[in-house]
Amino acid sequence: MRARREPVVVRRLVTVGRIPDGTPLELEPGTLGQVTQALGSNFTLLVEGQLVRLKGSDADAIGKPVPAATAAQADPGEDLEASIWRTLATCYDPEIPVDIVDLGLVYRCDLTPMPDHRMRVEIDMTLTAPGCGMGELLAEEVADKVLALAGVGEVKVDMVFDPPWDRSRMSEAAQLALGL
Repeated sequence: MRARREPVVVRRLVTVGRIPDGTPLELEPGTLGQVTQALGSNFTLLVEGQLVRLKGSDADAIGKPVPAATAAQADPGEDLEASIWRTLATCYDPEIPVDIVDLGLVYRCDLTPMPDHRMRVEIDMTLTAPGCGMGELLAEEVADKVLALAGVGEVKVDMVFDPPWDRSRMSEAAQLALGL
């Protein structure tokens, strides 16, 4: 079954990232497109045969409300590491409708206390393909969302490619969602 695409019209000049290389592109007002994915806090659009990623903060450019900042909504009493993993699960590959945790893209998440009682968070993550240009955009999204959590003072996200990612790293839920 094919996902339903929602037609949209660009209402103002906006910069998007071309998928899969992340190259910035400007969309002019009046440009027609289709929302192919609206997961996490970003939108994937199909514009003139090209997939692009629109930041959620620019949602008004396609007549949508800005998605809620999921990272800031920690459950009371939840420990910080659990909040971080839950936040990571709000980050999505722009081409695959599965979050980066279920895809198996997050290899490591370590917390180290800082002198001010906040935590330094170090995350190692990978991509489904080493040449994917969306890595920097995904790493920025991860860092921004984790840094927004109370108790986090610093975030460092490293892209690693050893060991290489393969489908065996995906959760059962991700495999079912993708029909594998």
